[in-house]
Amino acid sequence: MTQKVLVVDDDPDVRSFVVTVLEENSYSPLQARDGVEGLEIIESMRPDLVILDVLMPRGSGIRLYRKLKTTDSLKDIPVVLLTGIAFKSFLRSQQTLAEFQGEQVPEPDAYLEKPVEPEELAETIKKKLA
Repeated sequence: MTQKVLVVDDDPDVRSFVVTVLEENSYSPLQARDGVEGLEIIESMRPDLVILDVLMPRGSGIRLYRKLKTTDSLKDIPVVLLTGIAFKSFLRSQQTLAEFQGEQVPEPDAYLEKPVEPEELAETIKKKLA
């Protein structure tokens, strides 16, 4: 059975790029435009991996990542963050949320900064799904 990978990004060009990489590597892509839609798909379709942008206008990737990693039924789904935000900025945002919500969140399974080469993305996905 083909592994399902959810791409959550508000930029249609980025989604198209990632979907192409997924299809070329025999994965079954799912798509969401924001964190709200992404969570609905995660809960209903249970993807094998999530590729997640950090900054989105509705349902930020920061909050969706936190939800994934603090919900027992979802925390085993690997997450690759694909974003234009520096890794240190992401970690600071998680620390800030932890101060308000009191729960530390593990670092992402992989963190790729845009733009990313198709080969690097494909290799990262392959490693996380191995």
